[in-house]
Amino acid sequence: MMTRRIFMKNGSLALVSLGFTPVFIARSAEAAQTRKKILVAIFQRGAVDGLNMIVPFGDKSYYAVRPSISIPKPGEMRANNQGAIDLDGFFGLHPRMAALEPHFKRGELAIIHASGSHDDTRSHFDAQDYMESGTPGIKSTRDGWLNRYLHAKDHAERSSPFRAVAIAQALPRSLQGSAPALAIGQLGQFGIRAGNDGGMMAAGFEAQYSKAADQLLGATGKEAFDAVKMIQNANPQGYTPANGAEYPRSGYGEALRQIAQVIKADLGLEVAFAETGGWDDHRAEGASNGQLANRLGDFAAGLAAFAQDLGDRMADVVVVTMSEFGRTVAENGSGGTDHGHGNAMMILGGNVKGGQVYGKWPGLSRDKLYQGRDLAITTDFRDVFAECVTGHLGANDISKVFPGYAYKQRLGFIKT
Repeated sequence: MMTRRIFMKNGSLALVSLGFTPVFIARSAEAAQTRKKILVAIFQRGAVDGLNMIVPFGDKSYYAVRPSISIPKPGEMRANNQGAIDLDGFFGLHPRMAALEPHFKRGELAIIHASGSHDDTRSHFDAQDYMESGTPGIKSTRDGWLNRYLHAKDHAERSSPFRAVAIAQALPRSLQGSAPALAIGQLGQFGIRAGNDGGMMAAGFEAQYSKAADQLLGATGKEAFDAVKMIQNANPQGYTPANGAEYPRSGYGEALRQIAQVIKADLGLEVAFAETGGWDDHRAEGASNGQLANRLGDFAAGLAAFAQDLGDRMADVVVVTMSEFGRTVAENGSGGTDHGHGNAMMILGGNVKGGQVYGKWPGLSRDKLYQGRDLAITTDFRDVFAECVTGHLGANDISKVFPGYAYKQRLGFIKT
């Protein structure tokens, strides 16, 4: 049975909450002339170790409690572990994240340390849910913060079915809600697939879908199917990244490559989402080498390739990274870290006032730690999200995006 909330499962396609308005194909040509500002949200699922990602080498307590997994100070070596990349004399990038150093130096990358949710849960599921809903501590919230932004700033007369896109098998919590959003596993499999006989199933599928859609949605149903044609016309299989960009050969790298495709196709994208997992390092985390280092290298390479691929188009794009919580300040007995509290977020883009580490550093001495074990939080993650949607996307009423939350501070990482 089909309803107004339609899910089409064909290959890796999910069309969610269809609410498209007419003549969007004509609007795609208009979008090329009046390009929107775009926000790309990237979730590091599993709780990345922000203290080894953005290293507080200027805090002596960092080394006192991490004898084997700490990142050496810039210019130093320890058992084949390279030193951090100096950012400002106190913080440094993990050495595997060298691809992002030029962006920081050019003022395109900003970092917010000691950030996160003040809720004290150490459950991955709950913390991810709270961050994506934007309502920490409240489990009854049904929609996500990005979807509430879309709904609050809805311009139905000129919106596109590609206004909000997640390159994922399922729609992430942050994009769930009443505003239309797409979840696409692979652009090349978006829509019609080849049949067993090598022929296309287009005719039969289009006829069946259009008939059902006409009955339930009228003209908007036809537009949903036209969306499939629209992305096929963009020729995703034949896409070549620009400017010599080389994306890492991981699911995360491929997701960023596909988001770049959608941006450059001028389909009316405003919000995009990607995710990367495997950050829960309870054992054998490593320091400058090891499993965390490998993932950080992949993570940084993806961001750098994305920016290189987009080139001048990055003037309209801001990327925000997040993780549900941080890790314990002290390493554990298994050479890893356990679930913590405060963490680090990154902001990349042409509209970013980068080259700085924002936020108040609380310190890592025992008396400064949250519950005696974790990095304390001095910047609520909602302040970071709020600045992205107000300063970059132009949202006016932040209370509609984060209900019940008083936007406490504008950090200043978005240019005004």
